[in-house]
Amino acid sequence: MLIVEDLMLLLLDDETGIPAGAGTLHYALGGAVLAELALLGRIETDGGYPALNNPMVRAMGEGTLPDPLLQDAYDKVARKPRLAQTLLIEIGTRLYEQVIDRLLERGLIRRESKRVLGLFRTTRLPADDSRHEEELRRRIRAILVDGDEPDPRTATVTALLSASGALPALRPALAWSTPVATRAKALENGNWGAAAVNTAVAGTAAAIAAASVAVTVAVT
Repeated sequence: MLIVEDLMLLLLDDETGIPAGAGTLHYALGGAVLAELALLGRIETDGGYPALNNPMVRAMGEGTLPDPLLQDAYDKVARKPRLAQTLLIEIGTRLYEQVIDRLLERGLIRRESKRVLGLFRTTRLPADDSRHEEELRRRIRAILVDGDEPDPRTATVTALLSASGALPALRPALAWSTPVATRAKALENGNWGAAAVNTAVAGTAAAIAAASVAVTVAVT
């Protein structure tokens, strides 16, 4: 599974299928794809506008990527170096339906449609097979609560959840404390693993956080 699929599973409410942070979801999804490209060594970040948490992203490496969704995103990055927040929007805006379809095909969620009062059709996307999601939550809890050493993928997912402000919505809820918040922020800031990858993931997380805050302030 891709990181963006893991992230979507964690963001979706298991009963209703409504995602946490729906208003800024495209930033988180776009960021998940960029972060996976960073883990694969296919993008790097530098320059840009550091004060605005908006680094420049550029493509690296050669060869076909193992998933068409990643390849499409890489092709967008490869056209020319661009600011992270621009790419978050371009890559993430149309990802929701694609990722939902993937989760449906894997049997991890199901689609339920019904009419309310015999007039209005509503659609729900409840969890169908929650074993993978439960394992994701267990690993995140082990890192944040128990202080386990993170693997790169779980560190990245946790950093993205933290950057998007969705960690408190994780179910079952984390035993929130100062050490837990400190560990989450450390992952968001890239304090783990290889330095080059950390810089790209941390830059992506910072761009998500900045863009999400900007949207929230604008709406308010």
